[in-house]
This record gives sequence, C-alpha cells and structure tokens, in this order.
Amino acid sequence: MNTTAPLGAQAASAFVAYREGDRDQLRVLVGLLTPLLWHTARAQRAPQHIAEEAIQTAWLRLVDGAATIADPRGVVSWLVVTVKRETWRLLRLAGREVAPEAGVPDVADEVTPESLSIATEQQRVLWRHVEDLPERCRALLRVIAFAATPDYAGVAASLGMPIGSIGPTRGRCLAKLRTALLSDPSWEA
Repeated sequence: MNTTAPLGAQAASAFVAYREGDRDQLRVLVGLLTPLLWHTARAQRAPQHIAEEAIQTAWLRLVDGAATIADPRGVVSWLVVTVKRETWRLLRLAGREVAPEAGVPDVADEVTPESLSIATEQQRVLWRHVEDLPERCRALLRVIAFAATPDYAGVAASLGMPIGSIGPTRGRCLAKLRTALLSDPSWEA
C-alpha cells in the first residue's frame, strides 16, 4: 500500500482488498481511519465511552454492509457519517451531551494514566491553548494533527465544511494558536 497516498485513496484500496477476501486489510483500514473516526465522535462532544461505542458500531456496520458501498472511494465518508449518526443516537439515549475532558488530547489509544502522568508542562500549555480556541478550530486541528496524511474529503465530511476552506481555516486557527502560545510566558518556543 502506498503510504504517501491521500488517506481516502489508502482507505479505498484497503477496502477493495478487504471486499475481495483479504481479511487483513480490515485491520489496515481500522488503523488508517480510527483516528479520524475518534475525532469525529469527540467533535460531537461525546464522552470517551460513547465515542468508543459509536466507532465500534460503525465498524460492525461496515463489515455487515460492505457489499452495499458502491464506490470504495466513499468508504471514508460512509464511516464518518455513520459515526456521527451513531454518536448522536447514543447521546440522545444518554439524555445529555458531555464535553470531552478539558486539556487532554483526544486520542483513545494514547491517553492512559501513564501517558498523562508523563505529559510535559509544554504539552499541558499547548492543549490548554488548543482548548481555548473556537470549537471549529479545535475540531479541525485535532483531525489534521492526528491523521498522517489527512484526506480533505473525509475531513470536510467529518467537520461539515467545504474542502476549499480547510486550508485557509487551518492557517487562521494555527495563527491564533501561535499568537496565544507566544503571548504565554510559560510557553518556551
């Protein structure tokens, strides 16, 4: 698999191979897209347990309905929409929306008691300033930061924004973050 290809192309390739019988490609697909799906669920202000359940349900639905996806290039969008809808359903069932834990990066596999205990002061300062950004900036930066090669179509679908506005919005968000960090005496550039 070409790891320099956009995320959507890598996902489509893995999905086609999975549908053709290479069951190991599902593991590849999960590895590629789970960070994006995680951020999609958390962007809906879902607590960790609801985000996990929504993502697991989306993967199960993909396995059950793989044959119904006509265009493999749509697998990223299909999963993003499924995670959003499942997250909303679970939040309604829970009867409330809970904001993600403040100041903690939203990466399910990386946030452990051990990793939190060794987080540097710089990381805490950075995440504190990220949390102070507008919601749109937080969501976009989280998705872009944790995707090795972000697929703009998937990001656009996940965040509900036009593809053409992702780059300029990212630039404005990073400028706001840079300004906030440089004005914080506890930040060492």
